[in-house]
Amino acid sequence: MRKEITITAEPRSTRGKNEARRTRAAGATPAVLYGVNETSVAVAVSPKEIGKILHSKTGHNTIFNLSVTGGENTPVMIVDWLSDPIKDNLLHVDFKRIDLTKRIAVKVPVHTVGEPQGVKLQGGLHELITREVEVECLPDDIPEFISIDTSQLMIGQSVRASDLPMAGSMILLSQPEAVISHVVAMRAEEAAPAAEGLAGAPAAAAEPEVIKKGKKEEEEAAKDDKKKK
Repeated sequence: MRKEITITAEPRSTRGKNEARRTRAAGATPAVLYGVNETSVAVAVSPKEIGKILHSKTGHNTIFNLSVTGGENTPVMIVDWLSDPIKDNLLHVDFKRIDLTKRIAVKVPVHTVGEPQGVKLQGGLHELITREVEVECLPDDIPEFISIDTSQLMIGQSVRASDLPMAGSMILLSQPEAVISHVVAMRAEEAAPAAEGLAGAPAAAAEPEVIKKGKKEEEEAAKDDKKKK
């Protein structure tokens, strides 16, 4: 989805680990701009501004303008990024130039709407199997998400990728038969703990009786032995 956002990028004269460290020490994030048959450019960007885009509703599917100081101003998408696993600092970003007249492939989240009848009336369990699908479309047609109504699903029924609505220039790239969500019967083992608890109580109470009976039989056998002697 295209947004009217412009982020400034400063060109970097050199590349490499040492230069990247210096860029981070200065409070910026090293990045690379490439694509559309143009030369790749090493730049530095604000991690705070990029973080806002990554944590927005459209996330990495957001198309925005990257303005390189003394250079180009072009629509881009974030195609890859690296974060520190401990500090969560943004360590590197890859930007791809976007030709707004050409179709691109993107992954879009899937949202289900409504509580299935199989859950309300039949006591089933609604499971979301696939959380995103891949589509191809023009950049301006990239949706924030694709929603599908699952309120009529009964136990044993499912919605598949082919059931998802495709708007505008969108074409489904994911396997059409891929299950998005389904309603299944509650598994037997989910009810087993309660059943085992009920069945186990009499067994626990019966155990002392068995032991007592066995002990009595042993005592009677001992008395018989004494009489024989």
